[in-house]
Amino acid sequence: MRKIFLLTLLACCMLLGAVAQAAQITDVKWGVNKADVLRIVVDVTDTAGYAVDMEGDTLNLTVNADKGAQVPHSKAVKSSLADSLKIVDKGSYTVVRVPLKQRLLEKSYKAFVLKKDPATGRPFRVVLDVTPRQASYSGSGAATTVVSNRPVVSNRPTKTNSSIKKNTVIKTSTAADKKADKKKSSSKKKNDNKKNTAAAKTETTVNKPVNKSDTDKLAVIKGNGRFRTSGGIDGKIITLDAGHGGSDPGAIGSDGTKEKNITLAITKIVKEILEDKGAKVYMTRTTDVDVFGPNASDAEELQARVNVGEKYNSDMFVSLHINSSVNKNVGGFSTYYYPKTDNDLRLAKNIQNKLAANFGVDDLGVRQANFYVIKRISMPAVLVEMCFISNEKELTLMKGQWFQKKTARLIAEGIEKYFA
Repeated sequence: MRKIFLLTLLACCMLLGAVAQAAQITDVKWGVNKADVLRIVVDVTDTAGYAVDMEGDTLNLTVNADKGAQVPHSKAVKSSLADSLKIVDKGSYTVVRVPLKQRLLEKSYKAFVLKKDPATGRPFRVVLDVTPRQASYSGSGAATTVVSNRPVVSNRPTKTNSSIKKNTVIKTSTAADKKADKKKSSSKKKNDNKKNTAAAKTETTVNKPVNKSDTDKLAVIKGNGRFRTSGGIDGKIITLDAGHGGSDPGAIGSDGTKEKNITLAITKIVKEILEDKGAKVYMTRTTDVDVFGPNASDAEELQARVNVGEKYNSDMFVSLHINSSVNKNVGGFSTYYYPKTDNDLRLAKNIQNKLAANFGVDDLGVRQANFYVIKRISMPAVLVEMCFISNEKELTLMKGQWFQKKTARLIAEGIEKYFA
């Protein structure tokens, strides 16, 4: 009898353990792109199945996972498709209900999953894209990404002509390299998913590819390709890029605050702190100007910023931005990298960890992105999004000297730790 009791108790413990380890939904987010495609993202602790079906005028996304206690029962949505979504706990599974304001065309919604990414700390995600009648869906792998986690880097007007000679390549290097540098070189450029000329930068925007005709005309500086990644910060060469500037205001807050002014203020403080630590620091701009010049194309302006880092053979390139979203409740820090070297991710983690651990705002984590300035430059590079100008609380914070000084100090500490 005692043995039966113990076996029963053991079975109960195993069952409870299995239940405790069941997949759980930790968050449900939404976003809308320029084409008004609505994306719903469900964060899950582990791999989970899903199904999508229409029930009258309601679109249902069923996820085979428990609803976490922190997940609200409903969320307001700003879209032509829906005004809200409901998260319904069904015990062993959860249903995200989307009451629609318009009748959908056949195949106008698409669901897929994004695998867990240990490198960036991103969880397993179930994604649902819903396309309005007037828009055309390009699919999860196409350039027209709905929730790309890629902030807009330029709101610059497109230049109609250019006097730059095609495939002009400027080489910069040490004296020992100059002889070899006399050889002519040309580089073929691939189209990059780049920043759209939108009225305000948004986390959920569509990225606009750089025209090949633009990239073929760029004046490209090539550094010596050597960079240091350890040994302390003293003597290291760092290029800081204050996002936007001049004719490009970047994202704009509800009170008219411009991203370009916040990024410049913080970048100047970072420069001062790093120089006090012994680093040699250059900035792509030190005033409210276009780096390339007025009326530049996106590609010309962004390449001009890359050129600064290459010209001085920098050990590191850090671009500072402020994020924005149509969802005014979204907030927090995020740091983006492109894995072109073994050190880009490490740099991003060092900066993001400092910011996330010392501010009472959301940690949006480290994310991989195809941004021009961090992809096209040869040395380790990151793009830091310092909260959301669309979030009223964070807008108030970022205008204050306390936020600007603390953010600059933490970014500098992350950079110093990277070189340690």
